[in-house]
Amino acid sequence: MSIDEFYFMHHGLVLPKETHSQESVRFFGQEFTFKDDDAVAVTYPKSGTIWMQEILPLVLNGGDLTPIHTILNWDRVPWLEEKRFQTLVDQLASPRALVTHLPYQFMPPSFFSSKAKVIYVMRNPKDVIVSSYYFYQMAKFLEDPGSWDEFIGKFLKGRVMFGKWTDHVKSWMHTQLGDRIIYITYEQMIQDLPATVRLISEFLGKNLSDEVIEKIAHHCSFKSMQSNVMSNFSLVSDKYMDSSKSQFLRKGVAGDWKNHFSSKQLAHISSVIYKELEGESFALPWSLDGTAVVTNVDA
Repeated sequence: MSIDEFYFMHHGLVLPKETHSQESVRFFGQEFTFKDDDAVAVTYPKSGTIWMQEILPLVLNGGDLTPIHTILNWDRVPWLEEKRFQTLVDQLASPRALVTHLPYQFMPPSFFSSKAKVIYVMRNPKDVIVSSYYFYQMAKFLEDPGSWDEFIGKFLKGRVMFGKWTDHVKSWMHTQLGDRIIYITYEQMIQDLPATVRLISEFLGKNLSDEVIEKIAHHCSFKSMQSNVMSNFSLVSDKYMDSSKSQFLRKGVAGDWKNHFSSKQLAHISSVIYKELEGESFALPWSLDGTAVVTNVDA
């Protein structure tokens, strides 16, 4: 199959046909209206999206576990740009928890005129490549990733859904949102999930007790999500995902890239990413040449 059978281009952005359409992105871009109390998690794919779909509703409703046990995650915190969103939007109670993979420049006018808040989640791109590779193997609605070396090349060139990782990060690092946006990392969530939940809750104006914070963190652990049928994508038909090739929620760890890359591949990835970020005013919270993790983003 050719790439055109899986994707379509929207203003230069690669989008999968199974989950997106020109109509769905038009609806979001032209008809959807943001509310001031909306909370939007923004991620490049495979950077902690499902985690945020678990955390956000619990923070917004004070720790009530009902939504994560009764509503499928793609309905409880829907993707703004997907086909399903238009059918769900009128059913969402405020404050609404939303998620998107779109770069900053694709957000609609109502977003910029609202007070909606954004949590931008970043993940070490080396782990993003690894996680993406396994996802492309199991997702039947995406182009076959090819060999490991071939997929690395596709990823670095932006021949994957939602384009280049560097372009996505740069777009959200250069916003005019002021105190409407915070930046966290996947690694930060792994290191201290309760602290990250508290950071998110304070950002969203929620005065949650230590007990509620711990409760949310416990129920949003990778182990809990992996066993929750409302969150682990096990209810998705095998027409779309082949779980025999890989689980959707595979490992939930930081640093798995160390088990996959050769020294030559690592050098190439670091060279490409550093070159594309050359001259930027922000620093990545990881050393792409080593294993050090920094828990804050200098934006």
